[in-house]
Amino acid sequence: MKRRRTALLSLTALLAGALTALPAAQAGAEEVEQVKNGTFDSGTAPWWTSANVTAGVTEGRLCADVPGGTTNRWDAAVGQNDIPLVKGESYRFSFYADGTPADHVVRAVVGLSVDPYDAYYEVSPQLSVSGNRYSYTFTSPVDTAQGQVAFQVGGSADPWRFCLDDVSLLGGVTPEPYEPDTGPRVRVNQVGYLPSGPKNATVVTDATSPLPWKLKNADGAVAARGWTVPRGTDASSGQNVHSIDFGGFRTRGKGFTLVADGESSRPFDIGSDAYERLSVDAAKFYYTQRSGLAIRDDLRPGYARPAGHVGVAPNQGDTEVPCQPGVCDYRLDVSGGWYDAGDHGKYVVNGGISVWELLSTYERALHARTGQPEKFRDGSLAIPESGNKVPDLLDEVRWELDFLLKMQVPDGQPLAGMAHHKIHDENWTGLPLLPSDDPQKRELHPPTTAATLNLAAAAAQAARLYKPYDPGFAATALAAARKAWAAAQAHPDVYASESDGIGGGAYPDRNIDDEFYWAAAELYLTTGEKRFADHVLNSPVHTADIFGPTGFDWARTAAAARLDLATVPSRLPGRDKVRQSVVKGADRYLATLKAHPYGMPYAPDGNLYDWGSSHQVLNNAVVLAGAYDITGGTKYRDGAVQSMDYILGRNALNISYVTGYGDVTAQNQHSRWYARQLDPQLPNPPAGSLSGGPNSSIQDPVAQSKLQGCVGQFCYIDDIQSWSTNEITINWNAALTWMASFVADQG
Repeated sequence: MKRRRTALLSLTALLAGALTALPAAQAGAEEVEQVKNGTFDSGTAPWWTSANVTAGVTEGRLCADVPGGTTNRWDAAVGQNDIPLVKGESYRFSFYADGTPADHVVRAVVGLSVDPYDAYYEVSPQLSVSGNRYSYTFTSPVDTAQGQVAFQVGGSADPWRFCLDDVSLLGGVTPEPYEPDTGPRVRVNQVGYLPSGPKNATVVTDATSPLPWKLKNADGAVAARGWTVPRGTDASSGQNVHSIDFGGFRTRGKGFTLVADGESSRPFDIGSDAYERLSVDAAKFYYTQRSGLAIRDDLRPGYARPAGHVGVAPNQGDTEVPCQPGVCDYRLDVSGGWYDAGDHGKYVVNGGISVWELLSTYERALHARTGQPEKFRDGSLAIPESGNKVPDLLDEVRWELDFLLKMQVPDGQPLAGMAHHKIHDENWTGLPLLPSDDPQKRELHPPTTAATLNLAAAAAQAARLYKPYDPGFAATALAAARKAWAAAQAHPDVYASESDGIGGGAYPDRNIDDEFYWAAAELYLTTGEKRFADHVLNSPVHTADIFGPTGFDWARTAAAARLDLATVPSRLPGRDKVRQSVVKGADRYLATLKAHPYGMPYAPDGNLYDWGSSHQVLNNAVVLAGAYDITGGTKYRDGAVQSMDYILGRNALNISYVTGYGDVTAQNQHSRWYARQLDPQLPNPPAGSLSGGPNSSIQDPVAQSKLQGCVGQFCYIDDIQSWSTNEITINWNAALTWMASFVADQG
């Protein structure tokens, strides 16, 4: 999603009650200790505590009495300031810590001691359970003389005692090599293959000649056999690989394995049941992302939580949110909607493309040759609205649509009809943090043309799909879409600031011809009006080659228009050429898939994987599926179906990027409330949550400390702190929902 963050996780200023301070040490020498008096042999200096913590030296350790009744980790802390850090330098951060009673989670941070309190490295061990001695290596992303080591110990209902010793931040160390456990060298779709669909696998091997392979059933009997096809070196992983094609085997069953070159794959099924479940779970993801609503345990066992951002202390709520200073003089009720990702922000540009892809999932079921709209029947998702005689997917998307409509600038105000770009916290919050415990001030950010066009497109699409169930809402949505379109035409170049990335992602986009094209397309498909058709036909985007290697996303929305113009019935002049353009784009992705040793329709220039690469793979597969819906060509259906293999385990890391689907799956995605890695009392993300996947830019400190020099597929780590490779977002799961539904329909 390309959210260029200028700050990481905000730290609260905890310097009141400081014990002492000493001058900064000199940086840059080999094997230099940066922490002063980390053994506490000289008392407590220069360590400080927050005002509510009392600390002293006991038996050679610093022991702190931590009060109960605090909410957040940073509400109580011990630390040391004036620690120099050198950009690019590797450090070993180590310490001894224990607690009475045991099992408390402590957030240990190396960061900035002044505003904006960036965190450059952090871990959150559970004392005793994690062991009492800890050691980590990381690389500093900055030069500063104002570094800080801090131990955040708040968040406990009851008072407890925290003891610390042997604290060290040693500069000049050799980074510890990171070797991911990639398991068996035979890589398969760990979830399963359709009986009548393609079945392919990849073998990592030094062999250059074909190798024999065997397909074994759950009893170990050989069900099929053949020879691998050598593919040479895969540029996206640096591995020498062979391919296996066992598509001729069509018998359903569970617990199959592939054996080649002395290795057995992880088990997999042949059938469609798993895709039926995945199509539901991927859509269920949105219920637990809801803002402004208590999540019910009976509907999502293990995921119950209080309503977030409804104004219950310490939360300041979203029912009366002011603008950033100088932006406007009114307040808006922007409650509801989905939290965009692992933070507490809500963004119109990402909300718009997410709404489109989920509504497109439903709309495809209405028009496509294999569509099955009954799968979205009332009650199919078990959400609070189930039982109201409206398809559950439409009910879920309505929660976000209502929020998007609230983001429109009211009549009588400057820029009336436009949409505010986003709403989120004034500063970044730390992990873990339930939405209901977020104490930050919330702010509306300036309106933008891009956000306004997202609103116009999403609301126009909604108007035609909700009309059979709620004509009043459909009329309201269409009126909002028309108003937004007029406002965008009157203000065609109001852009989001690239520097507006404190407290939430910036989502900047200065090329919005595609958003104008998309909004006009949706308005035309809903109204049939000539003025919208004229805009579509006269747009340079209409005849442009829009199906590039990295596909479409929130900043590249032309494909949303082109796909709908090609598949939603209309009388658009030249519609056959529109349909041909989709097929031509699919041909390119199909060629990429066939040439790729891992069989996926994604090969970015230089194998530089983008932020959210997993959903870009899926969106390219959506184009393949669209070509199948247009032509009925089996090769397009098979290409789309095969694209799921990479997502579900047939990749260099041998991991499924979907939580709960496969033997080894992503489960520590970056999130403030699906944060079990940091707090054992919180859950991992729910089954059906898609990780962003490999990102060659590795912007976060965890990825930078472990993945330097990574190649393509290896630029990923399943760590909650790796927000650049392992976040979850509403638009990424929308791509998963669309594709899971498509594959299930082919079963």
